[in-house]
Amino acid sequence: MTALKKINPKKLQNSKWTAINSIHKQKHWVIINVQYDEEQRVVECVIQAIINKKETNINWRDLNDATMWTQGWN
Repeated sequence: MTALKKINPKKLQNSKWTAINSIHKQKHWVIINVQYDEEQRVVECVIQAIINKKETNINWRDLNDATMWTQGWN
């Protein structure tokens, strides 16, 4: 069973995250762009690595999965 956390999509912008398994050899990320549709649902979420500034799109719902992400920089 996967552990789930409750994330408020309106508070994603500039939030800090640690990837449980490195992404592009990076563990520490910040959300730099969140796009919403007309009904205020998240349609795009872009994270940026702290060290090398690499950007990548993610499914924001994956942030709810404690086996993939932890909030803050750990």
